[in-house]
Amino acid sequence: MAEANTAGPGRADGASKAPKSEQTRTLILETALRLFEERGYDKTTMRAIAQEAGVSVGNAYYYFSSKEHLVQGFYDRIATEHEAAVQPVLAGETDLTERIRGVLLGWLDVAEQYHRFAAQFFKNAADPESPLSPFSEDSVAAREAAISIHRRCLAGSSTKRDPELDQLLPQLMWLMQMGLVLFWVYDRTEDTERSRRLVERTAPLAARAIALSRFRVLRPLVRQIHKVLVEFMPGAPDVRSS
Repeated sequence: MAEANTAGPGRADGASKAPKSEQTRTLILETALRLFEERGYDKTTMRAIAQEAGVSVGNAYYYFSSKEHLVQGFYDRIATEHEAAVQPVLAGETDLTERIRGVLLGWLDVAEQYHRFAAQFFKNAADPESPLSPFSEDSVAAREAAISIHRRCLAGSSTKRDPELDQLLPQLMWLMQMGLVLFWVYDRTEDTERSRRLVERTAPLAARAIALSRFRVLRPLVRQIHKVLVEFMPGAPDVRSS
């Protein structure tokens, strides 16, 4: 199978140091993201992506079996970049408010370059039947990576909490992040300033709520909120039949 010539504007920095297969994969993904922005997701075909990337259609399908898997590759990239961006705050800060703020602002930082075509993805991801939904089975890897960051955010903080809630709180924090993502998609302020302001306002509230959750009287409330969210989350089974 012939590999692509990876020289060109779509290549990521440092790609020449990566294995050739990874260079090709990166080139195809970069090309797809550019075409999604220029033409729209629905009007961009795998054939067009392959042609623009200078690879065969078969080669494109070898790395990404569909357009949806290309977007999953984008989700995975965001997750990896977010993981790297939050390392300093998770390694050097114990205050929970600062850790939550750092995690959410870190996501906004790495996602900023993609904001110009975020709505293209959201239009499809909002479809509950779409594999692009953040709640879909196809999105498990990116979703688990994000929840893992919130788990580490909690674990390294100095805030006392009920250990019985440690499995619930990271999922609730991820749902809070999903709310931020939705707000960010629609944010048209310069440098998504309103989204950043939203983080500044909500991080202390979230940290305070988590701190209060350790009190026995509030534990049932946290569990009840989690149960409702899980039951009515998109893609959840209808528990009435169970």
